Amino acid sequence: PPPPTSTLELDRRQRQMCIRDRLLCLLFCLLMSTTAQAEQMVSALSIKSEAAVSPAALPAVDPRLRRLLSDAINSSESFDDRFHAEVWLMDMSNRLERYVKDEELRLNMLKQIHFEATRTDLQPELVLALIEIESHFDTYAISKSGAQGMMQVMPFWLDEIGRPDDNLIDMKTNLRMGCTILKYYMDMENNNLHRALARYNGSLGSRVYSDKVLIALRERWYKS
Repeated sequence: PPPPTSTLELDRRQRQMCIRDRLLCLLFCLLMSTTAQAEQMVSALSIKSEAAVSPAALPAVDPRLRRLLSDAINSSESFDDRFHAEVWLMDMSNRLERYVKDEELRLNMLKQIHFEATRTDLQPELVLALIEIESHFDTYAISKSGAQGMMQVMPFWLDEIGRPDDNLIDMKTNLRMGCTILKYYMDMENNNLHRALARYNGSLGSRVYSDKVLIALRERWYKS
C-alpha cells in the first residue's frame, strides 16, 4: 500500500483549503452585494456643490469626448478575466485598507475600479493612484471648484452628454466618466503619462500633479 500522507502535507492542504474558503466567502459577498445601500446613501446625502461655475468659465468640449462619455454610461458591466480579477481584488484589498476600513465596501470599490479601468484599457493601478491623490477614496468628496466624487469629475459633463440627473457622487457613474476622460487624454497625448495626467487635472505645463500620482503608483499600487 502507498505510504501515509505526512503531517506536513496534511497541514499544507488544510492551509490551502482555508485560504480557498476565505477567498470564496469574500467573492460570494462581493458578487451578491447590490447597489441598494449605495443608492440609499446617495439619495440621503444629496450633496449639491455650492460652487457655481459660470457658462463662460466652462472649457470647450470636444464632440468625440462627449460621445465617448455618453457611450460609456450606457455600457454593461462584466469582468473579462474572472480569475485575474479575483487575485487582483485580494491583493489590492490589503493595500486599500488604510483608506477604506469596511471590507465589503472596499471589495465593491475595487471591483468597480478594476472593471472601469480595464474597460477603457487603463492600468487599474494607475486609476487607484489617481484616486488616492484626487480624493483619498472619498466617494463624497467635493472640491472648491465643484468637482465631485472619487475621481473629481466636473458636473458640467453631465449636461454635455444629456444626463443632467445623474449623480457624480454615485461611485459607478463617477468611475465610468473619470476613466473615460483619462483614457481620452492618454490617447490625445500618445500615452505620455505626465501630459495626460496634467490635462486631467487642468494643470498642463506643470509636473507637480503628475509626479504625485506617479509616486503613489510606484510606491503603493504597483503589483510586486
